[in-house]
Amino acid sequence: MGDRLRIWVGIMGNAASLLLYSAPILTFSRVIKKKSVEDFSCVPYIVALLNCLLYTWYGLPVVSRGWENFPLITVNGLGILLEVSFIIIYFWFAAPKRKVKVAAGVLPVVAVFCVAALISAFVFHDHHKRKVFIGSIGLFASVTMYGSPLVVVKQVIETKSVKFMPFYLSLFSFLASSLWMAYGLLSHDLFLASPNLVGSPLGILQLLLYCKYKKRATEQGETTWQFMKNNNQLETDEAKLNQLQLVVHDDATEKS
Repeated sequence: MGDRLRIWVGIMGNAASLLLYSAPILTFSRVIKKKSVEDFSCVPYIVALLNCLLYTWYGLPVVSRGWENFPLITVNGLGILLEVSFIIIYFWFAAPKRKVKVAAGVLPVVAVFCVAALISAFVFHDHHKRKVFIGSIGLFASVTMYGSPLVVVKQVIETKSVKFMPFYLSLFSFLASSLWMAYGLLSHDLFLASPNLVGSPLGILQLLLYCKYKKRATEQGETTWQFMKNNNQLETDEAKLNQLQLVVHDDATEKS
């Protein structure tokens, strides 16, 4: 029963993570359409790439025992493809200064993964030590990945706008982190459960901020619409009054 539940939670975690990694597609469709990255940050995608690389390696038989963590391989393997695609699109449409920052972020990520993979494969000779080594680095990467939206959260609070914090990205982040936390606990694997203890509350924080500032934006929009409506009505009344005055003036002129 326990293994069956773990497998089903892993499948649901896969689905939620797939939605999480796919959520920026709408954002990058906008980037391609406008041919500009605007004020979007590339940091979350670079950190997510490191996370996907490490946990794909963690799930392979080189680190884990057999295929016990196969769900990690499937979703993070797809995540690598998506994150690389997003970073390439961002790099293509970014200003020269931002391109330098993207390159400066991606190169260390690739270097860290390659070094970690080589050390785990050739220095450690049993699965437990390899899991502890890769899991520790993955723990840091996951916490950073779930914490990277805090940059956007700060922007949301300062601008009081959720323009650059997509709702579905926050929602799927919360769902994925909650499900993988459950999967880690059911697997008795702290390296899978621990980072999601951070990700789940941060997902809730983003959703609360979205609801707060989206509601404010809606109220402001309604106020602006009402003001424009009243202003248009005032202009119409003034036009009618001027027309009536003109008629009265013409009648007075004819009588005289």
